[in-house]
Amino acid sequence: MKAVVGMDGSKYGEWALEWLSQLPFDPLPSVVGVHGVDLQSEPAPLLTHPSISGTEPDVAEAIHFIETRAKKVVGDAQQRMKALGLKGSVRVERKAIAKALLKHAGHNGFVVVGSRGLNVLDQVTMGSVSAAVTLHAPCPVLVVKEPPKPIRRILFATDGSPSSDKARSFLTKRFRIKPDAQPLVILLVHIMPFLRYLAVKEAGEKLLAQEAAKLEKAGYRVRQFPRVGPAADEIMKVVGREQPDLIVTGAKGRSAVARFLQGSVSMKIVQRSDCSVLVIR
Repeated sequence: MKAVVGMDGSKYGEWALEWLSQLPFDPLPSVVGVHGVDLQSEPAPLLTHPSISGTEPDVAEAIHFIETRAKKVVGDAQQRMKALGLKGSVRVERKAIAKALLKHAGHNGFVVVGSRGLNVLDQVTMGSVSAAVTLHAPCPVLVVKEPPKPIRRILFATDGSPSSDKARSFLTKRFRIKPDAQPLVILLVHIMPFLRYLAVKEAGEKLLAQEAAKLEKAGYRVRQFPRVGPAADEIMKVVGREQPDLIVTGAKGRSAVARFLQGSVSMKIVQRSDCSVLVIR
């Protein structure tokens, strides 16, 4: 598998590479590090509009600064990849970074992107790049929120949808649990609606048991968390109490109407969580 990693010179870009080396992939994916140089989107005062008299030298200086920064980002990323034991390449794309990441990843890749970047707006909100990639990527996306850590506890939110099936399949097929390694714990969460019917409760418990059996067969230890209420809110309650190292969720749930009315649960989790989130498509 090919992992496409966004590199912008920020600490989040550095963490993205380090997170990739921490995830229990077997084997490790090949890496394509991508740094985007998009002169059209550079904020002032880096680029001043050249139609203003006397600003041409400033524009040339700004472009030189951007090009020099790009070379440094590439060099630093190559050194970091080598130190982490990651194989691959780093390249500069002269287009918006979100478009560059999506182009390289395609349908079969795996995107790793920091939740913040060097852009001023990115620093005060969920980054525009990570939001665009999470919304539009046709492949799994890891949104990095914090420095890398050993993965011991993974919260997996499931609702029995095809998207959740893909997420569970990713956990059982892409990640490998080594027999002599410290056990990986799955915090398995399923949210049920506000319906006071015994059949609904029984169906939810059955789903959890089936999912747990499949994960345990792959070598995980599983703890089950049946919950009732708004999906994103209840998931975040479990996150707050259990403090997982990583959240894994499908990109879409069962109800298209619910997604239209409430918004994407996966995007809400990405926006609200302090820990890194892996969204599977």
